[in-house]
Order: sequence, then structure tokens, then C-alpha cells
Amino acid sequence: MMRRAITNFGTWSAHPAAFAIVLVYGALWLIFEPHTFDWHGIATLATWTMTLFIQRAEHRDTQAMHAKLDELLHVHGKARNALTGLDDREPEEIEHFRKEARAGDNP
Repeated sequence: MMRRAITNFGTWSAHPAAFAIVLVYGALWLIFEPHTFDWHGIATLATWTMTLFIQRAEHRDTQAMHAKLDELLHVHGKARNALTGLDDREPEEIEHFRKEARAGDNP
């Protein structure tokens, strides 16, 4: 359950609304602690914003790759349908599946 929550949090943090949270945080910082908002504060907000940009781009690329792979799996007649839902599983389950698939390829 905790892993699912962490995965969902990662997905939510790639949402555009996360940028609004940074703006609200910065505004509240300026309102309640303006004397501490200096160059270090600006660097903190800039780092947070850049992290969100990077995570958003990575999430977009990952989703595009999954969509392309799903399409290839649907088109290929010998592909197992179970593979299309593999991205909904936990990372450990996916790694176990990959090990089994590699073991099945080696005679």
C-alpha cells in the first residue's frame, strides 16, 4: 500500500498543478518570513521548479514510450496481452517478470 502511495505521489508531482504549489509556497514565504527570503530562498525555489520541470519531462517521455510499446504489443499477434498492464505493477514485480522472461529465452 505504501509503494502505491509513493508511486501516486510521484505521478501527482509531475502534474502541472505542482508548479502552482511552488508559487503558493513562495508567496507564503514572502508573506510570513520575508526577512529569510534571500538569494538562498530564490535558489531553493529555482531548484524545486527545475526538479519539477525535469520530472514532468521524464514522466511525459515515459508515458509516450509506454503508449508506443502498448501499440506494438497490440499489433504483434504473438504478444501476450498481460504485458500491456505490466506498467501498473510494482517495480519489484516488473523486475521479477523480466528475470522470468530472460530465463525463458535461454534454452
